[in-house]
Amino acid sequence: MSNDAKKYQDELQNILKKAQNAMQELKDSVGQEMKAMENEPQSNLSEKKVFFSFAFFKIDPKWRWMADLAKEESAKEVENVIKKSNARFRSYSTLGLRDDAEFLLWFASESLDEIQDVVSKIYLTVFGKYIYPTHVYLSNTRPSIYAKGSKDHGWLAGEEQKKYVIVYPFIKTREWYLLPAQERQQMMDEHIQIGKKYPQVILNTTYSFGIHDAEFMLAFETDDLHAFQNLIMELRETNVSRYIKIDTPMIVGVKKDIIPLIASLG
Repeated sequence: MSNDAKKYQDELQNILKKAQNAMQELKDSVGQEMKAMENEPQSNLSEKKVFFSFAFFKIDPKWRWMADLAKEESAKEVENVIKKSNARFRSYSTLGLRDDAEFLLWFASESLDEIQDVVSKIYLTVFGKYIYPTHVYLSNTRPSIYAKGSKDHGWLAGEEQKKYVIVYPFIKTREWYLLPAQERQQMMDEHIQIGKKYPQVILNTTYSFGIHDAEFMLAFETDDLHAFQNLIMELRETNVSRYIKIDTPMIVGVKKDIIPLIASLG
């Protein structure tokens, strides 16, 4: 073999070796990305695609004149409808706490069709003939742009249901969105740090931009209403509070399974 041929062969082998090393590095990089995705908490994977529906109802007083046995059978009918649904579900009583709602049905699903389907079937029950909505809010989960990597959605993350939920729509002023991003982040950092002082209060922040009247829907879960009240009072003193336009109605619900809830309505 001539010197030129040998030199060409050596260069070709070097090129092939570099190509193999590059392919191995790419393979290792992809493998690390896939491993990171596999280890990512399920709650984060679901944040971009889950819809929340907060539906508040009142009941027709005529319901209370029905025979107890008929009401019991209807409650079981509603429970059966909910169990057969693919939508996640929680129920709360607001009885005696407000004049515009007596209970809350909170649904979560990746499909709006599933939420509509279960609500439609509830209306077809005997109980459904005696209820009417007073507030209905729609939102969906998204990763927070201010608290990156935070665990925002207690329910979807598998957190145990707390005794109370406090639900309200939230709208910020137009001036907030015109502020520089860094300035908004600094104010939100203050806001977030105060929230961390109350670990007994779990925040579910969801987004209503473009799909409902509000910009956000907030659902705080806690076993201690006093802690929640302290949190809200402290948040009122932050810089962010200057940019709040709407944060009412603020509705407190008490955890109650669907059959006891229906029985409590009289």
